[in-house]
Amino acid sequence: MFSKEVYVNRRNALKAKMNSGILLFLGTSEAAVNYPGNTYRYRQDSNFNYFFGLTDPDLAAIIDLESGEEIIFGNDVDIDDIIWMGPQPFIKDKAESVGVSKSFPFAELEKYVSDAKAKGRKVHFLPPYRNHNKILLNKMLGVGFDQMKAQASEEFIKAVVSLRLIKEECEIAELDKACNIGYAMHYTAMKMARLGMVEQELVGVMEGIAISQGLMPSFPIILSQNGETLHNHSHHQVLTDGRLIVIDAGAETNSNYCSDFTRTIPSSGKFTTRQKEIYDIVAAANNHVIEISRPGISYTDVHLSMARIMAQGLKDLNILKGDVDEIVANGAQALMMPHGLGHNMGMDVHDMEDLGENYVGYDDNYKRSTQFGLGSLRMGKMLEKGHVITDEPGIYFIPALIEKWKNEGTNAQFINFDVLEKYYDFGGIRLEDDILITDEGCRLLGSKRLPITTEDVEREMAH
Repeated sequence: MFSKEVYVNRRNALKAKMNSGILLFLGTSEAAVNYPGNTYRYRQDSNFNYFFGLTDPDLAAIIDLESGEEIIFGNDVDIDDIIWMGPQPFIKDKAESVGVSKSFPFAELEKYVSDAKAKGRKVHFLPPYRNHNKILLNKMLGVGFDQMKAQASEEFIKAVVSLRLIKEECEIAELDKACNIGYAMHYTAMKMARLGMVEQELVGVMEGIAISQGLMPSFPIILSQNGETLHNHSHHQVLTDGRLIVIDAGAETNSNYCSDFTRTIPSSGKFTTRQKEIYDIVAAANNHVIEISRPGISYTDVHLSMARIMAQGLKDLNILKGDVDEIVANGAQALMMPHGLGHNMGMDVHDMEDLGENYVGYDDNYKRSTQFGLGSLRMGKMLEKGHVITDEPGIYFIPALIEKWKNEGTNAQFINFDVLEKYYDFGGIRLEDDILITDEGCRLLGSKRLPITTEDVEREMAH
């Protein structure tokens, strides 16, 4: 939790961006795993946390845009709660700690919203993603469950995105902290990996580090020798000689700021010649992004520039053929990299994805492409100082996708499918770092960079 002034300033900035109506903020409630008393690890809604800083369950808030009034809704604990949880601060004291002078029991929220609606006032709400809040919105506003995303306030969404997208100094410090925890997770896995281990052993160690130093992993850990599957959450395989392990994981701090790194390491500690060839292309692409990312260039252009580095490397290995610019213009390299270069990051590992990717990563000047691969780029607009984004190029050999393109003749003029057949057992490689856009360029977040060259990886795994 930051100082009271941080949250007051954020709410004032939000009010300055909007004109009329009331803003409705719904926090999250605890969710049962298999019975009410056994819940998943609790996590506050990021938008509620960003503007109000309170991380307790079952809270809501209102900002009246005309009067400027701010109200927190929540319930004080009763004696049963005190028995199990100990004494807790009153809601009014929690509200005052973040600069809100008014608070009411949660039951009064429905009446407040209903009264505003009856007076013809606009009730702005953000797209809900939790069923509990969907039920609440349906009850208070009569919005159909299938209409909630469409009826969410676009004005509210754009105002929130404009504020959360540019990170404050206090946020950057938390993101550096999250990246330092992420470094420890990955570095430990790199040092521990040995033939004969089960993938799950490494996952458990990494998750333990995330929880011991922060709140939890920032998303379910991806660790797999089947790296051609982009988000593989199965961890049952034994580390086997000749295979690669893609490890995509990050940490979330106790203040809910996230990191997201990927490294690819050889199960045996030694890369084969063929693995080094592909790895070096991905590492060159990753480093190129760091070299050219700066204010005044769009991340779409960064993605395309990176794609040319990748296409040239694949052409040098005779996997692709033809003119590199034409290869990229036609998206032929996306056969090996079917995802975008990166995404925004902050309080969410995919920052504000609940509000809609196109609101976060695109705007009136930059529209999402429909081309395969490029269309999966989550962040495409002009970079500005304070943006935090991931840099995660990858090369994957996905037999089913290769066969599909081969049978359909897709980009056949640029692809040597007979050469690709030799890579069907390869897997995949992804290398991901987190970068902050600065005045004239960018910097890596965190105190140290994870080993990035094949030589560095082999040296660390040998010791």
